[in-house]
Amino acid sequence: MHNHQGEIKKENLVLRKNASLAAWFWFASSSIFIIATLASVLDVPINQALDLTMLRSFVTQISLGKFLAIQSLGSILVAVWVARVKRITYASLVLILALISISAPIFQSHSSSGGSHLMAIGTLLVHVLGLALWVGGLLAIILSKKINKQVALQRFSQLAFWSAISVVISGVVNAWLRMNFAGAWHGSYAILLAEKIILTLILIAMAAVARKNISGNIKKLLTVESIFMILTIFVGTLLSQSSPPTRPGKIDQLESLVGLKFPGKPDLRTWLFEYQPDALTLALLILGTLLYLKGVRILRKRGDKWPAGRTFSFLVGILIVNYAVNGAIGVYSHFGFSYHMIEHMILGMIAPIALVLGAPITLALRTLPGGRNAEEEGPRNILIRFLHSKYAKFMTNPVVALLIFDGSLFALYFTGLFGTLMGSHLGHLFMNLHFLLAGALFFHVIVGVDPNPNKPPNVVRIVILFAAMSIHAFFSIALMSATTLLDGGYYTSIGNPLNLNLLENQYLGGSIGWAMGEFPILIALAAAFIQWMREDKKETERIDRSAARASAMGENDDLAKYNQYLANLARKDLNE
Repeated sequence: MHNHQGEIKKENLVLRKNASLAAWFWFASSSIFIIATLASVLDVPINQALDLTMLRSFVTQISLGKFLAIQSLGSILVAVWVARVKRITYASLVLILALISISAPIFQSHSSSGGSHLMAIGTLLVHVLGLALWVGGLLAIILSKKINKQVALQRFSQLAFWSAISVVISGVVNAWLRMNFAGAWHGSYAILLAEKIILTLILIAMAAVARKNISGNIKKLLTVESIFMILTIFVGTLLSQSSPPTRPGKIDQLESLVGLKFPGKPDLRTWLFEYQPDALTLALLILGTLLYLKGVRILRKRGDKWPAGRTFSFLVGILIVNYAVNGAIGVYSHFGFSYHMIEHMILGMIAPIALVLGAPITLALRTLPGGRNAEEEGPRNILIRFLHSKYAKFMTNPVVALLIFDGSLFALYFTGLFGTLMGSHLGHLFMNLHFLLAGALFFHVIVGVDPNPNKPPNVVRIVILFAAMSIHAFFSIALMSATTLLDGGYYTSIGNPLNLNLLENQYLGGSIGWAMGEFPILIALAAAFIQWMREDKKETERIDRSAARASAMGENDDLAKYNQYLANLARKDLNE
């Protein structure tokens, strides 16, 4: 598909046309869906929903319309951009844009009438993304005439397998959250659900057969599989438009606003056992853990050693992230600013250190496969090319990493952005992801053991750490000195269920941020000093070995030659 410089081969550029046409079809169907949804909401014939004034109000003022419009706009950008891409890097960015766009309406979904809203939204996200990758890849292979289908299917089979698994598991969990199973098997919803389960199992069986018969004639099998895929999607669409037999019990107003059950005021029990997972975050954490452990297993099978301390550090980091997002801290962060600040500090400063010291990039470089033939680049080569890219060099510049790490604090909390993001599940997810990635980037540059295309000198790392400490202290003081609430009215809008003095709690949040922010930086400072000492020790040992080799050969080593040179200069000065 592309050469080792990341350029798409000329004979494969024709695929852009197919992708662009598919994106334009996506735009047309999403636009029709907006009109149909408006007609359904207003309970009017579809021709009356074509009124431009009503459509404009729907996509600019109503939350559901906004998310549908984001999807439609995203499809236009994908259609235009994909027709012009010539490098695999930009093709990957188009794919990310497409996945974000197709996911947008899900964040407006109320797919759990029995509670567990975040879990329901997360499972629906995993379900749709897995289905999109599975269906999109299969149709691309079938409809593209100028590619080697056997090679393409060989590459696609692993993605299809894991996509199918994610679709099944997420679908089962989502159905469990939505349904009252005591009365589930009566009516049209049960029939549609049974049909979807049967069709999905048939698809998985077909995918397994296709993987075993890659070398044979698989065109007919892929065509039949695509037909069953379309039927499954059709049934799934009908299912999404049907009302399931709901679980008994009501969701209170607070839960409908926040998406989480309020666990009551915090006590020892809630600190230890409160757990309301976000399915998407949980899925990513499980995936990261499995990939890391698989890498360690590959090394052990080869007879290579991998430090147990690194594995322990990475797994501890995963557990810390899980508790901060899905445990008591993550739950209470929706109800009080001070708890949000604890979550922020854990995700931005504590968890990243543990994850970075686990050396996941080094593990990936040692275990990811290369290309299976001369034409295929392979995951390992793609990672190497990314690490040597201009983008990676720019992002790992210590000043840039510092600006992202500390500068974003002021952009988030002193611009009104914080209140906006807290008001939606997507915004909260974005904040958590930003905290974790910004912290991981910063500590990767400062104390990371992974390859760094822009590794700063030890002195610079120490200076950057002191700068980070000073900026963070200044931010905390500014937060504590604020005389107005920075949440944009969010905690008031949900009724302030913890009965907090919001301004005092904001001051407490600033104090917590200062205290919790200093400790990890001090740990990083100690780690940087230790790494510096180890590097000096290695350099001293290298010089000693060089001197020993020179002495054994009856020669002066470099240090002896340099000392002799200085002695000669001194004698000349005395003679003059």
